[in-house]
Amino acid sequence: MKDLGVVTLLLTIEFLDVIVYTVSKAAMKKGMNDFVFVMYSNAIASCLLLPLALFFYRKRALPPLTCCIAAQIFVNGLLSCSVQLLRFFGIGYSSPTLATAMSDLIPAFTFVLAIFFRMEKLDWKTNSTRAKSIGTFVSITGALIITLFKGQAIINNHPSNKLFHKNFVSSEQFDWVIGSVLLAGHSFVLALLFIVQTWIIRNYPAELVVVLIRGMLVSLLSVPASLISVQDPKDLRLGFDVQLIAIGCQAIFSVSFRSVVHIWVLGKKGPLYVAMFKPIGIVFAAIMGISFLGDSLYLGSVLGAVIVVIGFYAVLWGKSQERTKEEIQVHMLESPSPVVPLLQNKRMEE
Repeated sequence: MKDLGVVTLLLTIEFLDVIVYTVSKAAMKKGMNDFVFVMYSNAIASCLLLPLALFFYRKRALPPLTCCIAAQIFVNGLLSCSVQLLRFFGIGYSSPTLATAMSDLIPAFTFVLAIFFRMEKLDWKTNSTRAKSIGTFVSITGALIITLFKGQAIINNHPSNKLFHKNFVSSEQFDWVIGSVLLAGHSFVLALLFIVQTWIIRNYPAELVVVLIRGMLVSLLSVPASLISVQDPKDLRLGFDVQLIAIGCQAIFSVSFRSVVHIWVLGKKGPLYVAMFKPIGIVFAAIMGISFLGDSLYLGSVLGAVIVVIGFYAVLWGKSQERTKEEIQVHMLESPSPVVPLLQNKRMEE
């Protein structure tokens, strides 16, 4: 039941991410600056997390903060800032469609890095390793089918039903080569961020404090870029419009809630477990696009969604097999051997 709760929680986060991304597109259409968006969302998230951290740790002693852990938290902030900026830069040079396709590389990068840093076991003789490897490849394949292959339209909505009419894709305006490199870099840095956060939370189990410090660092690092990028200081002002709603949603759901849950699950399950939920977000994006944006449903989306779910369950099965094996080994070590009492009884009888 506990594992089912974790899966449900991570699926909910991916669904909320799709909602936040939809609202953010509306704000960007209104001309919201990307750097200002990152700066304000992380600043508001820090203001929300500060009282929560003070309340939660008012009677709990924080783990000792060593210089090594402090350095890891600082690197965590740099990587988090780089992840957000690389994604916005990549979309600026290319399109959100290409950004969605490149995000499918996150599980593959995470799997390779987790093996390199010995966070995942690679033993081709075991069913768990084969299931995780095949499941990762299958999920990525399904996600790429959703984003790159349309096929025949199953539900054909009229273009007038769409909430946004802006054409984001234009090969004449954006350099697709640079955009591809930046978005691939975003996927790699995010996978590396999962690895670093796993190190941090296993050595410093204080999720709220780690996320709070990260949000403060990202906000401070975004200030110079925000001041340089805006042409008019009035663009730094926030009004009661869709931009403020987008920043609020990003601060509450993405920067705060998602980060706390992700870093907690990273400490419990490892980086690959969290990364495998990324392709599921594409399925939610397709559902949201049909329901609220008036997008059409194509055969490629249905076929890709089925493949993603199959790969997703294969990885979950592999992880469960590993956990079952570890629990059996721990139980065998903790349980007394039946031979020992017999020997002891024999000595007592003599």
